[in-house]
Amino acid sequence: MESQNKKIGIIGLGPIGQTLAVHFKHAGCEVAITDLDREKLSLIMQEGIEIVNHLEKKSFFKHVYYSVEEMLEHDFDILISAVKDYHVDHIVKILKENLTKSVFLLSAQNGIDIRKKYLSHFPNSAILRMVINFAGNLQAPNVTAINFFNPPNYIGSMDDSQEELAKWIAATLTSVGLNTEQANSFKIIDKIWEKTILNAALSPLCAISRLTMKEAMNNADTLEIIEQILYEAVQVANAEEIKLPENFIKMAIRYLNNAGNHMPSLAVDLINKRETEIDYMNGKIVEYGRKHYIKTPINLVLTNLVNAISCKNGVGKCK
Repeated sequence: MESQNKKIGIIGLGPIGQTLAVHFKHAGCEVAITDLDREKLSLIMQEGIEIVNHLEKKSFFKHVYYSVEEMLEHDFDILISAVKDYHVDHIVKILKENLTKSVFLLSAQNGIDIRKKYLSHFPNSAILRMVINFAGNLQAPNVTAINFFNPPNYIGSMDDSQEELAKWIAATLTSVGLNTEQANSFKIIDKIWEKTILNAALSPLCAISRLTMKEAMNNADTLEIIEQILYEAVQVANAEEIKLPENFIKMAIRYLNNAGNHMPSLAVDLINKRETEIDYMNGKIVEYGRKHYIKTPINLVLTNLVNAISCKNGVGKCK
């Protein structure tokens, strides 16, 4: 099927959702979008979505919907979920009640084991996973500033049954400058762990300390904590037979040294008294550590502290 005939539905218009929406639109796809923020949607209808900094693009959208239920009435081939993991259960409930046709689901989300949340409604053969290697923040509700892009992104079918579709998505995004590679399911899992470990190394530490990523990397005391987070995570990944790059901890420190002088999204969420994705980042390192009888005390402390603060803020689940 030609790209201009592919119909894409995107749930969630944070930096990831906006970036994917603009690039699929530039590639000639029909794109339908929705978000919980009605004011953001109204602004997008008037002014479009703009991507700035490392990627420079702007698109206007004809198919803008004020609810997921409304968007599900649109005819599309691929449904992309770009929401935070704590919204997934609500989204899946809506899909169960309103999605009456077979579509492919692409999860464009951070965190380990996110796909399992969708298995109650989508078979493994219908789920694709994308590992995002760009990061950005909203300069305005409809403007995403890309802070960095370390290509490529990766995309793959979770049971390798949809290789051709994954190749099409990768080629389509690459054709408009968002370099993406198709990968088999084993490599996708490896890349998910790699990306999650990098996020876990800084996100909760910045959230609790209120240090920016650059400040945390430039402070000897916090750098020591970061190194310990990475060491614990690598032990767990090795036990899970995850293939990380050679000299991963050294590579990770070099990568994180390029972090910007701003807060990661988890820190922004915690500071603004919103739920966080900690349970699918450091929390998963702790969970898989327990499975293999590996102690992960630093990751445990950070996970529990973030969850305790969220509980005090009246969000998340209080144990």
